[in-house]
Order: sequence, then structure tokens, then C-alpha cells
Amino acid sequence: MTTITKKPVNPTAHLTPEDIEQLGVELDAIRQDVLDTRGEKDAAYIRNIVSVQRRLELASRAVLLGSALPPLWVLGTVGLSVAKILENMEIGHNVMHGQWDWMRDPKIHSTTWEWDNASTADGWKHAHNEIHHTYTNIVGKDNDLGYGIMRVDEDQRWHPMYLAQPLWNFINACFFEYGIAAYDLELGRNLRIPKEKRSEQFKNNLSKTLKKIRKQATKDYVVNPALAIPFGGFLPTLAANFTANLVRNVWSHSVIMCGHFPEGVETFEKKSIPDDETRGEWYLRQMLGSANISGSKAMHLMSGNLSHQIEHHLFPDLPSNRYAEVAPKVQALFEKYDLNYHSAPLPQQVYSAWHKVVRLSLPNGWLETTTVKNLPEQSKLLWAMTTKGPKVRRAAAARLQQQARRMTKAA
Repeated sequence: MTTITKKPVNPTAHLTPEDIEQLGVELDAIRQDVLDTRGEKDAAYIRNIVSVQRRLELASRAVLLGSALPPLWVLGTVGLSVAKILENMEIGHNVMHGQWDWMRDPKIHSTTWEWDNASTADGWKHAHNEIHHTYTNIVGKDNDLGYGIMRVDEDQRWHPMYLAQPLWNFINACFFEYGIAAYDLELGRNLRIPKEKRSEQFKNNLSKTLKKIRKQATKDYVVNPALAIPFGGFLPTLAANFTANLVRNVWSHSVIMCGHFPEGVETFEKKSIPDDETRGEWYLRQMLGSANISGSKAMHLMSGNLSHQIEHHLFPDLPSNRYAEVAPKVQALFEKYDLNYHSAPLPQQVYSAWHKVVRLSLPNGWLETTTVKNLPEQSKLLWAMTTKGPKVRRAAAARLQQQARRMTKAA
């Protein structure tokens, strides 16, 4: 992986400007066809999902009143985990995208929905809808998955701190909702600013987020466990809520990693994107900067239909239940314009994404040139690059990349 403009072979080099604009026209037609046919069947779908999710959550919390009994703990925890995933993925994420605003139902509308998550709805909509979906996979502009805290491209200069990247990504997965909240606040950038110089907008957003976190924590870790006290279930219910949140966080992190980060998904240089990017060029960037997860209807539902990440990035405001319908049409356009439609089962995509996290935590070329036989020598080199100065690091990096190029040519 490297930014598309620096690849030896640009996967879009065969497309003319006219091809790209025609591609945009054809994708617009697919989108318009769905817009024109939205109706009661779609509305019934989302209302049913919301109803099922709420009943499942209520039933699971009722079962957890008896969580002192292990079978009830397991049943309630599984049910609550599924309910939280549904609320986060298929409902909250998609409602706040405005996918159901056309229904004009104030109960299921992007302007009124507040989800079961550490992020505030307003903060998330700005960071995700306005920033991420506009600047998808542009290094230096899109920080949605960690482009600000992790090394995600070979062109990013390697520093020893990136060796901890796999550990940091694992911790981020476990507490993903808080990572998203920090990203929405641009917490790292704002904390580097002296306290007295921080903007009022940041202070206001921080206050709202902390209030939201306190509300969520009170519900899951105080109120619900307290209700189980008469049945001797305070600590088991507390553990069940923590487990359900952990499961939801790891699952949502995995789905999003699979949609944005597997090997073969493209990234883009900020300077390569024109200020007057056309609709066709924007569409093309979404197509190349996304990946799908193949699987069953249950898989699509539990992923919030983000298993159709390519289609979601192309049409973020279309009802999620229609992505499966448009996917074959989108794939046909990939084939027509000789582009790679990146789709694979969940285990394969998760492995690929984590492989990239590990690979990019190391200096360019280190993993490719390391074998069981030369591991001691390579480990010494990595230690030197970690403990010595920039001059040694640059020289060793050049050596590694040269070795990797020779191995590639020999293969």
C-alpha cells in the first residue's frame, strides 16, 4: 500500500477524464433509481428493526436482573450485546446519515436521534458525515480510522513509536466508542493547544461529550446493576454491561477496519486531489478507498450493512436495506471500467487489515526481508533503528527498501 499517485502502476491510468465523468453519470443513475422507489416497504423495515432492537434490549436487561444465575447472565449478556450492535450499526449510524429523513418521522430522523455511544450525535455527524465521507482516505485530511494516530501508509515516515501500533489498535478496538469520541473532538490537536487558547467551541463540545459519557456510564454501570441488587445481581449485571459494550466496540471496530483498511484499499495524497474535484472523481475515490465483506443476510444486518462499504461510501444517504440491491449494479461498473471490486469474507478482511497494522508498524521492507534464518540479524537492525538517531534510521531504512526491491525483482 502507498498513495495511489506513487504506485508503480496507477490502477486508474487507463481511464480518461471522459470515462470518469461517464462513470459518475452511471452511478448517479443508480442512486436516483433508489431515491425514486423508496417507500412504505423501506419505512416498515427500519421501524421493525428499531422495534426489535428495543424489545431485545428491554428483555435482555430484564433477564440480567437474575444474572446471579450463570445461564441468565450468558443469555442476558448475549442479548444485550446484539441489541447494542444493532442500535450502533444498523440504526444509529444509518439514521444519523440521514438515510431515513425522507420519512419525516421525528422519532427516526438525523436531527433528533441520539445513540447509545460515547460520541454526541452532533459531533459524530460533523466528523463522520462532513469530514470522512468528503475526504475519504486522503492522508492528512481523513482521520476516521486512525490516520492521525497510526501509520497507515508507507509514505509516512517511520518512527520507533509506531512499534506499539498493534497494541494501540487493540486497545482502541476494546474502547472504540471513546476513541471515536476523541476523534470527533480532535482531542489530540486541541490538547496540544495551551488551555487558555482553546476555542470556546472545543470547550463546549468537550463538555457535551463528557456529559454524554457520564449519562451512558450511569445507565450501564450504576442504574441497571442497582436494579439487580434485590436479586443479588449487582456485580454480575455490572460485568454483563461491560462485556456487552466491549463486544459492541470490538465488533464495530472490526467491521470498520474491514471496510477501510485491508491490503489493496487505496489511499490518496492531499495534494493530488483538486479543489474542484468533480462528482465522477469523487465517486472514483470512494470506489478505490473502500472494501466489502461478503456474507449472509445476518452478517449484513449486524454490520449495519457496512459490509457493503463500497456502496455506502458511494451512496451514504441511501437506505441501508437497499445496498444489497445496488451492489451487483455497482460491481458491474467496476468490471466495465476495469477496476478492482474489493470484497472478501470477514475472517480474510480482518486478517488483511491487522496484517497491514503490523506491517506498517515496522520500517518499510523489514517484514518482507525477514526470514527465520536472518531474524537475529534483522532484530539487531530494528533495535538500532529504534534506539539510535535519525541518521542511522534513514540509512537502515534505505538499506531495507533496497533489499525489498531486489527480492521483488527476483520473484
